[in-house]
Amino acid sequence: DERGEESTCPAEMRGGMGRMQFLRVLLLRLATTAVTLVGVAVIVFFVIRVVPGNPIAMMLPPGATEADIAHLTALYGLDKSLPAQFFIWAGDVLHGDFGTSITTRQPVLGLVLGRLPATLELSVMALVMAVIIGGFAALVGTKRRGTRVEGAIDVANGMALSVPDFLWGLVLILAFGVLVPVFHISGRVTPSLELPFTTNFYLFESLLRLRFDLWLDIVGHMLMPALALAIPLAAIIGQLLKQSLKETMHLDYVTLARTKGYGESHVILREALRNAVLPTLTLVGVQFTFLIGGTVIIERLFSYEGLGNMAIDAVINRDLPLIQGIVILFAVIFTGVNLVVDLLYAALNPRLRHA
Repeated sequence: DERGEESTCPAEMRGGMGRMQFLRVLLLRLATTAVTLVGVAVIVFFVIRVVPGNPIAMMLPPGATEADIAHLTALYGLDKSLPAQFFIWAGDVLHGDFGTSITTRQPVLGLVLGRLPATLELSVMALVMAVIIGGFAALVGTKRRGTRVEGAIDVANGMALSVPDFLWGLVLILAFGVLVPVFHISGRVTPSLELPFTTNFYLFESLLRLRFDLWLDIVGHMLMPALALAIPLAAIIGQLLKQSLKETMHLDYVTLARTKGYGESHVILREALRNAVLPTLTLVGVQFTFLIGGTVIIERLFSYEGLGNMAIDAVINRDLPLIQGIVILFAVIFTGVNLVVDLLYAALNPRLRHA
């Protein structure tokens, strides 16, 4: 009927306007991401070139001649002006060519992508551990709020936040690698084990191949560096989630659930947690990008063969193309994760979705 058609038109129009608005927001975020990546590329390109040190001089033996230096300088394009070098490099990057590593003489893109899986696996494992530890602490603290248990959890969170992740790594090495040697303190996998991998995602591929012996060995190598990364993040998650839960526990629908006779655990898990967890999910997504960046020192500390360890070697050796490739990859990961988090938050939050 006509009234039915009239009533559905506004809803359809609102849906179309909502989709158009979401599309505009998405395009704006993509444009912002592109501008961010360009800015990062400009900064990293020029900053690493004003730092003292000549990468060509580090490549040559003591008896190298001026002709050898001039040849290598021209080979790597370092004889041109900085703006010219930047535009040549940027044009190559747009075609997928990140240059050649000065120290290894291998393509930068292959080197970076070869180490990326190790860093991603370590970061994901640390994130999972942080969510489990922080979430458990928040739930216990909320249930036992106002007691000594909550006070002890707050003190533990404060200690976890006060100590940086690399210092936690040193503590774990001393405790479980020296005093009570139960975990591996270096490397990614035991060299004597057979490695039938076709990818560099050792942790996930060993599960797919049902090689549980390899999986346990890989986890044993990852456990301490992942825990060192997870402890500070777990404290942040625990504090934010506990505060959100305490605020949610005073809302009307939670009070109504109590009047129906539900226990405190049921009220927290089934009623309060669903709404209180949204800010924490956003925090987890944002902190994941910082977690990846934090692997640089931890990977070096545990001799873990990831992207962060490679980044330190590249800085020490003044490997300019490799430094640029690593930083650009980190920037792509950071901006990509932030974009996904923003879109998920808008999709999960009805107030933003229908704004």
